[in-house]
Amino acid sequence: MRSTPHILVVNGTKVRRPVFILGAPHSGAELLARAVKRSPGFHLTTGRHGVLRVTYAFARQPSIATEREKGAARVLRDACAEAWLVSARACAQCPDECRELAGLPPRRPDRAEHAGPPAAGPAEPCVEPSGIVRFADASPDLIYSADVLLDAFPDAQLVQLIRDGRDAVADMLADERCLAWFKPGLANLDTVFPNPFFGVEDHTERSRWPRAALAVKCALRWRGSVRLSARLRQQVPEEQLFTVRYEELVAKPRRVGTALSEYLDAPISRTALSGLVRAGEVRAEAGAGVGSWRERLTPRQLAQVEKIAGTELRRLGYRLGSDL
Repeated sequence: MRSTPHILVVNGTKVRRPVFILGAPHSGAELLARAVKRSPGFHLTTGRHGVLRVTYAFARQPSIATEREKGAARVLRDACAEAWLVSARACAQCPDECRELAGLPPRRPDRAEHAGPPAAGPAEPCVEPSGIVRFADASPDLIYSADVLLDAFPDAQLVQLIRDGRDAVADMLADERCLAWFKPGLANLDTVFPNPFFGVEDHTERSRWPRAALAVKCALRWRGSVRLSARLRQQVPEEQLFTVRYEELVAKPRRVGTALSEYLDAPISRTALSGLVRAGEVRAEAGAGVGSWRERLTPRQLAQVEKIAGTELRRLGYRLGSDL
């Protein structure tokens, strides 16, 4: 049973029906996030240090959230409220990824990436506080905290992205930040099992993990996240969960934009979404578009991914090589 609504005021505006964009790694969530962030009335954040710290704690050790119950919801709600503040000090903590979604240049292009928040300094706000009507967040791996999000914000609207797992794995294999989670010092399978974050659900997968290929580990993460998405679909009311296919988003952005606007009961920037068609074509030319796994995955990697995630790929309507 969900908690009763909590009155939260940020920048003088009551937080009503906040929007959270979820998906597996490299599912394309950032494309929708960009459109929402550039739509009038929305204040969307992503990658704020406070939110990441809390969500990764819950993702990597789910028992923290289940044992603390209302306490976990309060912590996550406070982290989001802090992230949504608009002020010189608050905006100075905004990562470059968040500023890029708004079309703003990074504060310091030569800044090396690090785990902590950016150093404080002058920052141009990405939104005018007086114009904010709705709040949103699209931080990575929110999918693992979906239950806590709904406890923290019972009226939240979730938007989840689904993408061909083979394309997602191909992108994950090229992303050092994704691969960093697989380092021995970060894998916590000895203390958390089953492990939703790494997608490890049985003892065979657990025993094979240390010597598993990177493609296998990426496929397990994708499989685990889409299984969470499937459970969300069964448990969350239709008016609180909207699913977007990445392939449809790239091919028919205006149609997706119209449907998303109806779901959120708010106008979403069609200009930003229609631009995704051209962006999709550019990504395809660069080898990272729809179906690019055919060129980017080796035959061995493809076999590994389809062995691990074949059932989920078929359930989602993606055809495997053996189906042709």
